[in-house]
Amino acid sequence: MNYSRSSEPIKFERDCAVVLVPQGENVTLPAGTIGYITQSLGGSFTVFVEGNLFRVAGSDGDAIGKEPVAGPSLPDDASDEDVERLVWSQLRTCYDPEIPVNIVDLGLVYTCVLGRTESGERSVYVTMTLTAPGCGMGDILVADVSSKLEMIPTVSQADVDLVFDPPWNQSMMSDVARLETGML
Repeated sequence: MNYSRSSEPIKFERDCAVVLVPQGENVTLPAGTIGYITQSLGGSFTVFVEGNLFRVAGSDGDAIGKEPVAGPSLPDDASDEDVERLVWSQLRTCYDPEIPVNIVDLGLVYTCVLGRTESGERSVYVTMTLTAPGCGMGDILVADVSSKLEMIPTVSQADVDLVFDPPWNQSMMSDVARLETGML
């Protein structure tokens, strides 16, 4: 795999928990490790180190010399419509670490329903899929979606189900995603 000269070189300034892409394995890269940022979308970073790709969480941006990513905010009088807009905005910050397109434009989100818990707090239920059923990043993407939705003020619970029916195909991609990936 070749990377352009525009890939930004980095050096890990501290030990950092990362995820090996696409296997989804949690590992720690030690301080002093040198690599390149190949993607910095949606508040996380994909870095190339010694022939492997790793995903660095946005909250660990400081480990590679970047500002940690701030969470979303809502006004105190936010309506359900405001929350729904922010939910979709948050979903658009979730990226497959190997594809520079968000999961909404890739067509991976099948349903997104806002509701209320028994105590009256907001909840979100999402069904989504993967571009390939055997992708080792599936659990990581599901956890990313859930954690980003639960960062939204007033959302106390996000349930994300990974489904494979119907199977994903390229026709589910938005025109933006097709253009970005050269398929339009």
